[in-house]
Amino acid sequence: MSQPLPSGSLTGKTALVTGSSRGIGADTARYLAQAGANVVINFRNKAPRAEKLATELRELGVQVLTVGADLTDAASVQAMFQSVGETFGSLDVLVLNASGGMEGGMAADYALTLNRDAQVGVLEAALPLMAAGSRVVFVTSHQAHFIETTPTMPEYEPVARSKRAGEDALRARIPALTDAGVEFVVVSGDMIEGTITATLLERANPGAIEARRESAGKLYNVSEFAAEVALATIEPVPADNTKLIGDVSSFGA
Repeated sequence: MSQPLPSGSLTGKTALVTGSSRGIGADTARYLAQAGANVVINFRNKAPRAEKLATELRELGVQVLTVGADLTDAASVQAMFQSVGETFGSLDVLVLNASGGMEGGMAADYALTLNRDAQVGVLEAALPLMAAGSRVVFVTSHQAHFIETTPTMPEYEPVARSKRAGEDALRARIPALTDAGVEFVVVSGDMIEGTITATLLERANPGAIEARRESAGKLYNVSEFAAEVALATIEPVPADNTKLIGDVSSFGA
């Protein structure tokens, strides 16, 4: 993997990435650890995978804490941040990466519960550990970010709308975050090759990913997009608190 962040740029900082046992979250955690950050790996049910990643990151000379937590369970989230506080004392970077809603067997309101309510709950639980100068990064997709003006595939629309609802709920907290000196950035990307969401969408709508790739000209892979998420933890915050990755011409941007 390349190293998008300057070496040592996060030395002494602590970063928590939700949903970081695999995919975009795992690669984001790798990039942050490469930059010197101590890392909290959050997972729901992939403990062996999380521990394997933790072992890898510790070889970089940083501290790593793995914490299993269901983000839709407030008690579980509170326990996670209690562990973070006991281990590191504070939190400098919170990357809200975990999302979902296309999994089978979930309740009808699961997407909204995870992508809106849980995101807000995690932020509120984290804030007591976050001092002035810390940063929150919310990860989303163009299909969700632009859903009010640009229709998406029917199979993805409920998830897209739930993620947009989550983004809106988090943005509503920007004034309070600003007062506390906590910075906030939304990172939005096109469909990402190799993600669980892309796999599930392709299963529901064969050819969807190839069609989007042809339209956009290029789709980022997991590692490439994670590098942009990692960069958002240290780059100057855009005026509109939004970092757009990849083609946006199809979204009226």
